[in-house]
Amino acid sequence: MTRQPTIEFWYEFASTYSYLAATRIEAAAAAAGVCVRWRPFLLGPIFAAQGWTTSPFNLYPAKGRNMWRDLEREAARLGLPPVTRPDPFPQNSLSATRAALLGQDQDWLIPFSKAVYGACFAEGRSIAEPSAVIEILNGLGLDGTQTVKAAALEANKTRLRVAGEEARSRGIYGAPTFLTEDGELFWGNDRLEQALSWAVGDRPGGMR
Repeated sequence: MTRQPTIEFWYEFASTYSYLAATRIEAAAAAAGVCVRWRPFLLGPIFAAQGWTTSPFNLYPAKGRNMWRDLEREAARLGLPPVTRPDPFPQNSLSATRAALLGQDQDWLIPFSKAVYGACFAEGRSIAEPSAVIEILNGLGLDGTQTVKAAALEANKTRLRVAGEEARSRGIYGAPTFLTEDGELFWGNDRLEQALSWAVGDRPGGMR
């Protein structure tokens, strides 16, 4: 049996375009014959290393206005619920990301990640408080309180820091980012299809 190629999907819960990618990556990857490894991480420390104290969509108002309109268009095109902007934006995603990292090898990681995105961008709810994350986990039939407690233990905090260091070392500077097995980096929801094509060996102009 031929082994399927794999791409890594690095995503941040506060990222609008990661939200779009999360809703469609499974179907797109299945159609391309590619496996996906979901990699939750925090983008804040990477932004801070670049001297940014918030999202560039806040730092550059014209960019931010266009992003929200583009997000609305894309959500409508993909058949998603109308976008509801969370307040504040970006949301503090620490608690949710810790939980996702704890579940990285569990079958609830993907439904949990999608539920967090839905709460944040379809419903406009806060995802910052541990209680919000507990509610989402409970809605999936999990013990939200115990999961959030376990996610806050030092061992999982260390895993999150290591994930952030790995992201930086591999050249990740934004989300969503897709990394192929040969280390090719594709940034942005609109590069998902190109990443999948590269993963299966379909490279433009004979690139290697």
